[in-house]
Amino acid sequence: MVGKQIRLERIMNRNSKRTVIVPMDHGITLGPIPGLIDAKKTVDAVAAGGANAIIIHKGLVEAGHRGGGKDVGLIVHLSASTILSPDPNAKVLVCTVEEAIRLGADAVSIHVNIGSDDEKSMLKDLGDTAKKAQQWGLPLVAMMYTRGPKIKNEYDPAVVKHAARIGAELGADIVKVAYTGSADSFAEVVSGCFVPVVIAGGEKMETDRQVLEMVKGSLEAGGAGVSIGRNAFQHSKPEQIVRAISNMVHEGWSVEEALKLVEAG
Repeated sequence: MVGKQIRLERIMNRNSKRTVIVPMDHGITLGPIPGLIDAKKTVDAVAAGGANAIIIHKGLVEAGHRGGGKDVGLIVHLSASTILSPDPNAKVLVCTVEEAIRLGADAVSIHVNIGSDDEKSMLKDLGDTAKKAQQWGLPLVAMMYTRGPKIKNEYDPAVVKHAARIGAELGADIVKVAYTGSADSFAEVVSGCFVPVVIAGGEKMETDRQVLEMVKGSLEAGGAGVSIGRNAFQHSKPEQIVRAISNMVHEGWSVEEALKLVEAG
């Protein structure tokens, strides 16, 4: 698939085979939260910091998500739900692969909550979307979370590695999952998944060190990079934190080197 490979290199570093993705699809889920009110400013900042790609919904692309500056890969998110819903875990398709192609997407992404009451519908959507994306040579990022009545701990390596494997088995090119808390436990997730695995950033952390230690652990485990949203775009220095993470992911920087960069920025 020559077309897919070309597009993958727009969202992944062709030398390191890793990626730094900044998801900014939170506007539908949470509303206009800090960091996303002026989306153009934030996109330009994370692009300047060296992000390989961003994830946004179609309406923001239509409205114009770039202000200027450095280019960045575009991943259009296809599914959504809101915190106002009776079941926020029930994601539905709100965009098609064809729409994303028309918008100029380099890839598409879809969110699946394994263990939720609506799991079967989301699995069907993932399978159908993977088939369509494959037909068009468009890379697919699957956000595979473990959330629902049967999930006692969404960071449990046993359920996270199961979720990652599901994403790969159903046709995703990159799988995004929660970090399990240590390099050793996350290595189980990576070894059980035959496509690149990136970590989610989760809710805003208290310190930069916490974020960077998480990045370090995932890379030591063999992870393919990060997909960090709020800990990037809600940072007081979004360009600097993304540059620090990018240097860790692609250049092998240590946590201390990365911290110095952020503090000096």
